[in-house]
Amino acid sequence: MTSSSPLIDIRNLTRTYHIGRTALHALKNVSLTIDHGEYVAVVGTSGSGKSTLLNVLGLLDRPTDGTYRIHKQSAGELTDRQRTTLRNREIGFVFQEFNLLARATARRQAELPLFYAGLSRKESRRRALDALAQVGLADRAAHRPEELSGGQRQRVAIARALVNSPSLLLADEPTGAIDTKTGEEVMALFEQRHLEGLTLVIVTHDREIAARARRIITLRDGTVISDEPRLASAVLP
Repeated sequence: MTSSSPLIDIRNLTRTYHIGRTALHALKNVSLTIDHGEYVAVVGTSGSGKSTLLNVLGLLDRPTDGTYRIHKQSAGELTDRQRTTLRNREIGFVFQEFNLLARATARRQAELPLFYAGLSRKESRRRALDALAQVGLADRAAHRPEELSGGQRQRVAIARALVNSPSLLLADEPTGAIDTKTGEEVMALFEQRHLEGLTLVIVTHDREIAARARRIITLRDGTVISDEPRLASAVLP
């Protein structure tokens, strides 16, 4: 069921970085909304602002100007602690390079968001093992990253992203570092959770991956040049 207000509401958002005396406008006056339960792909060439937009959506970065509201809350009015709490409870992240801890087992990787949420060790372990089972890694819970393939590492990252049952999943080039077959399996995992109600935003340079979404937002030089709703998808009913 779609909420009466959007999950994400961005108005005239700008993000500028200063490198010496040079101002780099990564995002320029971006305005968009994303409803609860949407499946959105963000595309564009390298340097178009895709990853910056994702970092702002995920409360990892702050805009230079403009407003961003998530769950009706103004991100600009949140304290650092409130941002961290909201991010941990509501947002899952999956990155191209996995971002796993080198010496931690798959179970410990999946437990990290639960540790910050204050769950007991027993409950954290149960949820982490369940999340690993959901991505097909129940038998790899005790393995460290160097003992896993690239696809298995990405699955661990997905388990970690979903272990807190977030309302929003942000994925930055999630298939970029894995082979085509594994990429298909990863996308199928995402799409199953989307069908269960998860809001899914994927940044990708791959048009075939983007075509699976129900909506495609195209960025160029930090601005939205097109926002195309798709009435049908080759994957989803």
